[in-house]
Amino acid sequence: MQLNWDTISGNWKQLKGNIKQQWGKLTDDDLMQLRGKRDELIGVIQERYGLTHEAAERQVDEWASQHQQIPRA
Repeated sequence: MQLNWDTISGNWKQLKGNIKQQWGKLTDDDLMQLRGKRDELIGVIQERYGLTHEAAERQVDEWASQHQQIPRA
């Protein structure tokens, strides 16, 4: 599933709180370092939650599909 990740990256600052709600084990430092990078987000979620790459990718894609329509601030 190819999503428009540019929209997510462009709204990263606005979405950080929502990301922390979804994946509470991610720290503010994690989110600051990730800066909207999809593959790195998948890797950190995979590591923190002990998921397979596919499971982490599925979670990120499901989350992203719900949040890519957020207008730029």
